[in-house]
Amino acid sequence: MITYIALLRGINVGGHKKIKMADFRLLLKGLGYKEVLTYIQSGNVVFKSKVTDHRKLENEISKAIKKQYEFDVAVIVKTKTELVNILKNNPFNDLDDLAANKIYFVLLKDIPQKRNIEMASIKDFENEQFFITPECIFVRYALGAGKAKCGVNYFESKLKVDATARNYRTMMKLVELSSS
Repeated sequence: MITYIALLRGINVGGHKKIKMADFRLLLKGLGYKEVLTYIQSGNVVFKSKVTDHRKLENEISKAIKKQYEFDVAVIVKTKTELVNILKNNPFNDLDDLAANKIYFVLLKDIPQKRNIEMASIKDFENEQFFITPECIFVRYALGAGKAKCGVNYFESKLKVDATARNYRTMMKLVELSSS
């Protein structure tokens, strides 16, 4: 069995796309996943499966959500090792910024085309810095993420890939949960 982390995009935000995590755990157990754990209400799930294909898991979870809740949700599935590597490669490692939740990770479902990365990188945002890699965008929000201009919607529109963001604390907790 492989331990996976599924990250859902845009659920339980502002009363839209509501999914109760207790119900969602049951849905995933019904798909045959084992040791299903959820973390907070924003769509973070740790589970085990024999399936070795990330894309198959992403599609299976997306289809199950569509059938059960009648709306589409982008699902990104990573392994613990992938999350650990993303955290290790974070260019924004100031401890004060990490503690103040100024560092975010925009996880990408697909590898963006080089020309799209170049287009997304052209624009500068005051008090915001980002670094794009094939699997993740590392973002530093000097004033916090609440009023940020370069959020997930910006990156999805420029890179033409589905994405979802998590802060440093959440990423660390998901690694911890996937270790147990």
